[in-house]
Amino acid sequence: MSVQFPPSAAPLAAHPVDVLPVPVRRRLLDLARGTEPVSAYVYDGEVAANRARELRAALPGWAAVYYAVKANSYPGVVAALAPYVDGFEVASVSELELALEQGHFEDGVAPAVVAAGPAKSVPVLTALVRAGVEAINAESLLELRRISRIAVAEGVAARVALRVNPAEIPIRGSLHMGGAPSQFGVAEPDVPDVLAAARGLPGLDVVGFHIHAASNNLDADTHAAYLRWCVEWSVRTAAATGVELRHVDIGGGIGVAFEGEAPFDMARFGELAALVEPPVGVKVVLEPGRFLVADCGWYAAEVTDVKASYGEWFAVLRGGINHFQLPTSWDIVHNVAVLPVDAWEAGEECPRPTAEHTRVTVVGELCTPEDTLLRDVLVERVRAGDLVVFPNAGSYGWEFAMHSFLGHPVAGRHLL
Repeated sequence: MSVQFPPSAAPLAAHPVDVLPVPVRRRLLDLARGTEPVSAYVYDGEVAANRARELRAALPGWAAVYYAVKANSYPGVVAALAPYVDGFEVASVSELELALEQGHFEDGVAPAVVAAGPAKSVPVLTALVRAGVEAINAESLLELRRISRIAVAEGVAARVALRVNPAEIPIRGSLHMGGAPSQFGVAEPDVPDVLAAARGLPGLDVVGFHIHAASNNLDADTHAAYLRWCVEWSVRTAAATGVELRHVDIGGGIGVAFEGEAPFDMARFGELAALVEPPVGVKVVLEPGRFLVADCGWYAAEVTDVKASYGEWFAVLRGGINHFQLPTSWDIVHNVAVLPVDAWEAGEECPRPTAEHTRVTVVGELCTPEDTLLRDVLVERVRAGDLVVFPNAGSYGWEFAMHSFLGHPVAGRHLL
């Protein structure tokens, strides 16, 4: 697999260090005083909490915000979000346990948790049924049969929402996860037959539908139109198939702005969403993950070496894709700031390599050319021992990395 970096509208230049909040700089410099090379995430839970508060306040009362734990499962971040979201979306037993621990659910009340994933195993389904989660997003008829068998054995009724892969989404923009062959959900033409079979299965309470067809959408108008379409489709399909509709899950998909992009307009999205009128008693669930936590985290790695090769400069970091894989795997031009660390304990015996007023490619410590995080960025100065810091690293950072490759220690995580 070759690494493909998207073209930039303008030559990249490293951000000035003062774009990093003062508390983040202080924590990273404290880490740099330690004996081990720095490779760590720093999170600010209040940043994530503020984003959740803003989104929740912008939405009408019938909408619910469930945090997708997969985006960042650090307990401190989840705890910071818990008071300001309506629930959690989970995809594993460990995420379920984290949500139950942080959610502060009262006895006898079903946890405000929805569960997703295209290959939920019997142990995972059993844990979800036993926890009495609000909805298991069922991906296939076989999964429905497994849930039915488990629910009967447990003597309960399991609430399920059928995940649907729609044949076509009549919305332009970045909504492109439907209408194509996929491991996710039930193809729309097969929905009536699957629901008919589900009606004959004991222990199931089909509450509605899950339609996750949005991906990193920065346009509020388009996303509101998508929300409307999901609700209207669910109402029509429920009426046609005999489902007592109580639950419509539109997934996540709200985008995060990177270099030069306009951010998602939450106020505009809320205004347009308020014009949608779901039937009384129908909860509409949004599952943002990345949108809530991307800008609450910073990934920093110590520069272990600076060197030139055939006229090109390289800053070699303590941790690359084994600690922060997102820029490479998602083709994101994820810019950096260089945080100077003045101490150089190697002394005169090891002159400090330095690149100044030049373009640098940022790479990691792994034995593969795939380990390239950023190419051809202009820096005023970068030295061995300085820290290279990636903002907007709060989502799909630590969780998404290749921790075991070469067996280096994993990146640390710290909460401000």
